[in-house]
Amino acid sequence: MTTELRRLRNYIGGEFKAAADGRTTEVVNPATGEAYATAPLSGQADVDAAMAAAAAAFPGWRDTTPAERQKALLKIADAFEARADELVAAESENTGKPLGLTASEELPPMVDQIRFFAGAARLLEGRSAGEYMDGMTSIIRREPVGVCAQVAPWNYPMMMAVWKFAPAIAAGNTVVLKPSDTTPASTVLMAEIIDSVLPKGVFNVVCGDRETGRAMVEHRIPAMASITGSVRAGMQVAESASKDVKRVHLELGGKAPAVVFQDADIAKAVEDIAVAGYFNAGQDCTAACRVLVHESIHDEFVSALAKAAADTKTGRPDDEDVLYGPLNNPNQLNQVAGFIERLPAHAKVEAGGHRVGDKGYFYAPTVVSGLKQDDEIIQHEVFGPVITVQSFTDEAQALEYANGVEFALASSVWTKDHGRAMRMSKNLDFGCVWINTHIPLVAEMPHGGFKKSGYGKDLSAYGFEDYTRIKHVMTSLDG
Repeated sequence: MTTELRRLRNYIGGEFKAAADGRTTEVVNPATGEAYATAPLSGQADVDAAMAAAAAAFPGWRDTTPAERQKALLKIADAFEARADELVAAESENTGKPLGLTASEELPPMVDQIRFFAGAARLLEGRSAGEYMDGMTSIIRREPVGVCAQVAPWNYPMMMAVWKFAPAIAAGNTVVLKPSDTTPASTVLMAEIIDSVLPKGVFNVVCGDRETGRAMVEHRIPAMASITGSVRAGMQVAESASKDVKRVHLELGGKAPAVVFQDADIAKAVEDIAVAGYFNAGQDCTAACRVLVHESIHDEFVSALAKAAADTKTGRPDDEDVLYGPLNNPNQLNQVAGFIERLPAHAKVEAGGHRVGDKGYFYAPTVVSGLKQDDEIIQHEVFGPVITVQSFTDEAQALEYANGVEFALASSVWTKDHGRAMRMSKNLDFGCVWINTHIPLVAEMPHGGFKKSGYGKDLSAYGFEDYTRIKHVMTSLDG
């Protein structure tokens, strides 16, 4: 007996639709390795329809008052909260994430972030109007940019969708959002919930693969393209968008250093870094994946971190005793395993380093020591439950190692010395520096990096402003 797969559909212009040519792709639960749904494999016709719907809805949504947009977003937040169990179940099936942690660690911040942007809609800022030239008054207008093409990743499908659509819609834009082809279910459910709140065409969801995303970015209608994804994907988006000079917002990879000095609270550092490195199976661009430890405490730290890894559990979504679930797909499992298989002879696997079970895409919490700065696993993003450890001799070498990668998204410093913490936070070349903690995010503060980690900010007033354009209006006082 075969189980019929659930059919997911695009959401275009307020209607749920199959792909115009009928193509679909199977959606697999990574905890089981088995398909549970099909989703549209959208082509050019579907992208055209979604862009046309968003363009048609834009003038009306642009002209709503900030108070009206705020009210709509607050309704969406309330609706998400009311249907939290359904959203969590969809996300868990999407990703294999633990149900309890998804409910406690992802749903509440999502709802809070929507409410933050609801408030931001009414707090647009600009320079004071005034007479900067005799007989002339100048004013600044902040306006929505237009239709936004947005591509969300598979590591946090729901939360990254919120990071995309909430500031864009708060600013008066309309949206065409594409979830990852491996994790469309929760985004389609969000569209179902949003349907009763927003005017038709303001929010659209197009499912599909990399080619679908390319068609969205290259489409003539959007004024802005926003992606969270790999560096390779970001570079392709930037190149495609450059052909008609679209705005681009890129949140790409990371290789976050956690720099632990000899005066740090070792027990706290180990505990917090293990959680920040293994949460979500390490599939987080801010994960504490690259630990730099002062040589005087290196061995003690490695031993404690290896024990923490051994005590960390991965398992099925309904297991309440696990920190993380599976990797997202078989390709990701092979990528993580490949890094371990290719380790140089001088590296040592202190914990883990192997697949867990033969069903689903689970990988053990792993610690690798003995590494050099130019090793592949130090320079490239693993995006899995793997923490590397290097030793350093002094502050200068710690900075050299920390900054010596192409990524620049997030970092942390562990020390009781205030002056050292301030020097490190100044000199670390990363968009975020945490001190004696790693990974907390709040809606009021920006998230985004430098170098190959991309540009533009998510969250905060800075993220909101990215979805606006600035216009100068000058009027003669003579009439």
